[in-house]
Amino acid sequence: MALTPLTQRRLAQFKKNRRGFYSLIIFAFIFLVTTCAEFIANDKPLLVYFDGHLYSPVLKNYPETHWGGVFETETNYRDPVVKDLISAKGWYLFPLIPYSFDTVNYDLTVPAPAPPSSDNWLGTDDQGRDLLARLIYGTRISIWFGLILTFFAMVIGITVGGLQGYFGGKIDLYVQRFIEIWSGLPILYLLMILSSMVQPNFWWLLGIMLLFGWMNLVAVVRAEFFRTRSLDYVRAAEALGVSNISIMHRHILPNAMVATITYLPFIINASITTLTSLDFLGFGLPPGSPSLGELITQGKNNVNATWLVMAGFTSLALILSLLVFIGEAIRDAFDARKVVAS
Repeated sequence: MALTPLTQRRLAQFKKNRRGFYSLIIFAFIFLVTTCAEFIANDKPLLVYFDGHLYSPVLKNYPETHWGGVFETETNYRDPVVKDLISAKGWYLFPLIPYSFDTVNYDLTVPAPAPPSSDNWLGTDDQGRDLLARLIYGTRISIWFGLILTFFAMVIGITVGGLQGYFGGKIDLYVQRFIEIWSGLPILYLLMILSSMVQPNFWWLLGIMLLFGWMNLVAVVRAEFFRTRSLDYVRAAEALGVSNISIMHRHILPNAMVATITYLPFIINASITTLTSLDFLGFGLPPGSPSLGELITQGKNNVNATWLVMAGFTSLALILSLLVFIGEAIRDAFDARKVVAS
């Protein structure tokens, strides 16, 4: 499918912003690496060649008896006995980081949290778990949380803002008053109260934050629909009998999406920050879950373990900075004045 000249100019303008363009490349790399976390950081082998057959424990669980052991429970591949059983009839290939986010290193020579070493590249946390593995898994949760929340918030925000801007009148009045009341609630405190009443998880937190996150786009979409509905081509479509839904979807929404897209990286940024804040305060994901907020909490509780402080702060600062730079580049790409000037 060929790109329109306007889209080509916008892409060219985006690439001209070197900081935003390279930030997108780095963010995409982090996204791909963390999405494939199980194949990069895991305490299960990627491949096992045993007795003439290939197995992939990272994809399927096998009992220890499958390798000639005595226990019928899931295999602990870090056990030296299991390694000897497999090596006797084949070989095994571990991921680059042979630890999962919840794997405890019982072979530490110093008390946890242990400093960086050849075994644990970024050190361990205060429970002896590999810091790099938890950082990879925690970053994946944060990024996916922000992306999913932003997607659903965008759908709801565009729908509500479009209805307000297109129909106006009582619909606009009532919805606007509701948004003013709803947005005036102390969101973080409500999230903390609700999180203390039930055991939160990924989807529960996503649903609660979605109750408030959709309002960020309403004002932008409402103003764009309100401006566009009075243009001649919209009036002509109404005179020809085109349905309201078709007019909103085909004639007005594409214009509203220009302003909406520029806001998306900043909404993702806010979503990640809110999740990190809840995890830091202890009202986020269940205990033991890998999260950037939990890493920052461990850094606060172990100020002498500088590797904990630096890992949590650096990872969060990097992700948020990349998203801000990407958002600035997208804003410049959709700026009509800069696109026309180029």
